[in-house]
Amino acid sequence: MKNTDPRRIAFEVMNAVREEDAYVNLLLPAILRERKVDTRDSALATELTHGTIRLQGIYDAIIDRLSKNTVEPKVRDVLRLGAHQLLSMRIPDHAAVDTTVKLTRAVIGHKPAGFVNAIMRKIAQRDLDAWLEQLTKGLSGDAALAMRYSHPEWIVTRLREAVGSERIEALLAAHNERPKVTLVARPGLIEAADLPGEPGVLSPYARVLESGDPGAIEAVRDGRAGVQDEGSQMVALVAAEQAVEGTDTQWLDLCAGPGGKAALWGALAAQRDAEVVANELQSHRADLVRSSVQALDNVEVVSFDGRFGPWGDAPFDRVLVDAPCSGLGALRRRPESRWRKSESDIVGLTGLQEELLRAAIAYTRAGGVVAYATCSPVLAETSGVVEKVIDDRVTLESEHRWWPDTDGTDAMFLAILRVS
Repeated sequence: MKNTDPRRIAFEVMNAVREEDAYVNLLLPAILRERKVDTRDSALATELTHGTIRLQGIYDAIIDRLSKNTVEPKVRDVLRLGAHQLLSMRIPDHAAVDTTVKLTRAVIGHKPAGFVNAIMRKIAQRDLDAWLEQLTKGLSGDAALAMRYSHPEWIVTRLREAVGSERIEALLAAHNERPKVTLVARPGLIEAADLPGEPGVLSPYARVLESGDPGAIEAVRDGRAGVQDEGSQMVALVAAEQAVEGTDTQWLDLCAGPGGKAALWGALAAQRDAEVVANELQSHRADLVRSSVQALDNVEVVSFDGRFGPWGDAPFDRVLVDAPCSGLGALRRRPESRWRKSESDIVGLTGLQEELLRAAIAYTRAGGVVAYATCSPVLAETSGVVEKVIDDRVTLESEHRWWPDTDGTDAMFLAILRVS
């Protein structure tokens, strides 16, 4: 029987994130479901995993300050988990130390247990605020904010460019809050009131849960509903609401994986007797799209490189480009992203984003609209890309943004372009 101890599960996930580039939001729920971990232990495993990875920048700085030698990766993971229990959870110090030492023996061996015990006891000598006061001495500006809110400094700088100095701390703090589970009721398939949870704030189709496994909900399993952040829902809704001149029966989701927006778009399109082509280059992501749209018969899933698709005669009335991006808007839900991304990634992405947007414009008939979206607030990936494609044939009608600190959503960007 596989282990169901929440600390052991958290360690396994962190190890997989580090060694296999695993995604926490995909791997952890799968493990909890497979091992039938009860609700209480699932909640603990989730907080340990997400919380520790979010704040690992702070915990690593503490560990490095207390350790005289290089700390092995697995030992560091154990100490990160222990530090999170000591500094950010309501777990008594003695229990946090004891369980961390036991975890060390279970997953690594007896040899590092004494070292872990000693470091844990030193960490426990200060609370988090006192540690942060020590760690930020001599730092200023973005470097100080990066340490205080556990973000790489380059991300802080890019986010400051997007929101300004007055809001930067609120945005960074919002990234460290535990996100709730947001469901979407796909119109025509199920009513939002028939799903559990409280109504959303922005989307009429949203229901918000404090926690829980959405996979246990029948409507989610059969495709009538899904798991989708309200910001993502709003992108699909606003993109569908824009008026087009003439017919409105052919829609294209150019970068459809993993399928949340394609499914909501498909449900909205069905109510207007419109068809949706959901395109996704990567085969495994195309399979996810098929799963998402399983309850809809007006969505065709295809797999092409969106830049060179077989749609040269501009057949579409509206096109959605949810472009591959840095994902820096989803740092609440994808805690590993802040440590996995590098600034050079953005340089490579902006060229691809521009190519996809130009292709989308070419696939759109005169009088139609193109919706360009990213789950990133970074200026180079948002308005910077849009500005490059504006010409005599393409006009910018509106820009929309949603934020963790003001809207309780992922940071989403949407630009509506009119093709003439």
